Amino acid sequence: MTIRNVLFVMCDQLRWDHLSCAGHPWLQTPNIDALARRGVRFAQAYVQSGICGPSRMSFYTGRYVSSHGATHNRVPLSVGEVTLGWHLRESGRVLALAGKTHVLPDARGMQRLALDGQNDLAALLREGWFTLVDRHDGHHGEPDSAYAHWLRAQGYGGRDPWTEWVTAVEAPDGRVLSGWKMRNARLPSRVREEHSETAYTTDRAIEFMTRQGDAPWVLHLSYVKPHWPYIAPAPYHAMYEPEQCLPVRRHEAERGSDAHPVLRAFQDEEVALNFQRDETIATVRPTYQGLIRQVDDHLGRVWEAMETLGRWRDTLVVFTSDHGDYLGDHWLGEKELFHDCIQRVPMIVYDPDAAADATRGVVEERMAEAVDVVPTILDGLALDPAAHLVEGRSLLPLTRGAAGAWRDAVFSELDWTFRGARRRLGLATGQHHAWMVRTERWKYVHWTDGIRPQLFDLAADPQEFFDRGADPALEAVREALRERLLGWFTGLKRRTTITWAEAEQRTDSHKRAGVFLGEW
Repeated sequence: MTIRNVLFVMCDQLRWDHLSCAGHPWLQTPNIDALARRGVRFAQAYVQSGICGPSRMSFYTGRYVSSHGATHNRVPLSVGEVTLGWHLRESGRVLALAGKTHVLPDARGMQRLALDGQNDLAALLREGWFTLVDRHDGHHGEPDSAYAHWLRAQGYGGRDPWTEWVTAVEAPDGRVLSGWKMRNARLPSRVREEHSETAYTTDRAIEFMTRQGDAPWVLHLSYVKPHWPYIAPAPYHAMYEPEQCLPVRRHEAERGSDAHPVLRAFQDEEVALNFQRDETIATVRPTYQGLIRQVDDHLGRVWEAMETLGRWRDTLVVFTSDHGDYLGDHWLGEKELFHDCIQRVPMIVYDPDAAADATRGVVEERMAEAVDVVPTILDGLALDPAAHLVEGRSLLPLTRGAAGAWRDAVFSELDWTFRGARRRLGLATGQHHAWMVRTERWKYVHWTDGIRPQLFDLAADPQEFFDRGADPALEAVREALRERLLGWFTGLKRRTTITWAEAEQRTDSHKRAGVFLGEW
């Protein structure tokens, strides 16, 4: 069947190992598992940054962070960068959004181009070429958002219903408490489940698909959860107990005198210090799992709507996450660094084409990256692959059993300029970066500022407890991986304003242009 529609589903901060189809022994995700049975689950999928903003910009552009330049949250994507929305627009299609993107407008770039008004082009550029069904990023109140107005219409009063109801809880004595305080994570949200962010976003997505009828569409369904604040509505807040959570993975070697200086500096962040407390882990992890189960239940509603609408026959579905969550692993909280619990994410691709029938239910161990989503969608819709821009590769040859040689390494990067860890190490504001190359056996991280590299032997140390970055016996390994990282870096696509076909047409063409330079 020809692919006519695309459903691109993303969770925020969902770890790869928190799905029952990935082996979690207590957390059940039957609807995500059902998608995996319909399609291919990529067990080795990695993001291009362990931070929401830059990771999502790689998902939306198909380009590595060093190429698109939006290196951290609140760093705008350049107005000149080409996103999936523009690729689709060139073919007469629209990229619709229900949920979160983390897109921040390039205000300076738009001002230079006199695009700081309210015209349609300016509106599209501000949203990264997404056309909004609804947008809610879930980081703060957004009192003027459509979700806030909708909550007020359901009877949730106040200037900021997200803060006052969705992420607030009530103590047994009736006091209203903040969900930002992790100690309150076992209490239910003040909002009813059917009015929660996850339910609301699902409603908008189903309404959108229903309205389209048989007209083709591309929808990004982007859930805020299980991202913090770790507050779930009843009954999901109490669905799991601490003993039904994965054991925390940390080792004393990771905070000893020989530990990597950046790791130690990040372990001194407030969120990490709190996640070093066993009571924090026991309080937050069960609710985190409840939030995932809630997303799974609502995805079941999406799958039912697709069945009713007949959309399984012609819709490409991609399910993934923008990064993971430490939850106390490695003595850390939040995200950012290069451990697999952050960089490795769930990824499932359902390809409705009959050529994919032989791979349905397969677990694919070859490596996928966030940058592969854009070329996969372009390939599925038979659109221009934009080879001069896009740095990922389509996953459809893998779903259709037709792939030849494949990548044997993945790459990620971090701009940690904005973290207090940088100040604690005595570094002034400036360029502070790290890059990772991960192969099946090794993980190597190169740090700027004269900071020594990190190296992990994933065969001997799959939990990444023992950093071999200063081991003299492994200098040859580090040198080979440095060369691998340099080779990747020099291959990034910086010439983006002309296509490869145009470059070929212009090659050695000076005489056709009337320029006879060099003749005797």
